Amino acid sequence: MDHPTALSPAAVVDEYLRLLMIPDPDAARRWIAPGLQIRFTGGRTMDDPSECAAFNATRYRWVKKRVESTETVAGGTAGLTVVYSLGTLYGEWPDGTAFEGNRYVDRYVVSHGRILQMDVWNDSAEWLLVRAGLAAS
Repeated sequence: MDHPTALSPAAVVDEYLRLLMIPDPDAARRWIAPGLQIRFTGGRTMDDPSECAAFNATRYRWVKKRVESTETVAGGTAGLTVVYSLGTLYGEWPDGTAFEGNRYVDRYVVSHGRILQMDVWNDSAEWLLVRAGLAAS
């Protein structure tokens, strides 16, 4: 699991996301710390990038992130750095219908070049309710 730790926490997150969205969870795994904690919208918990890819495969035919900004909050507790990735999702729903502009915010806790925690929020659940006719658009 060697990798250059000279990368900034924001660069670690950007590379992790690039690999995760391929999806290549095996390569993404080199950027995570033992005991990684992942929480998706709705409180879904996971502990490995492969679980993210598997969940996305149930929700989308394919999905990618268009990163609009990566923001770092340095000087956290015990040398931890919080990194936010903000942007939109684009891709296809399982029926092949294209979508774009689906907002997301990811929050990462990074230490020594490794991701300790990942929290994911996006508009997909709301969009799926509208598509199903269960919510106002």
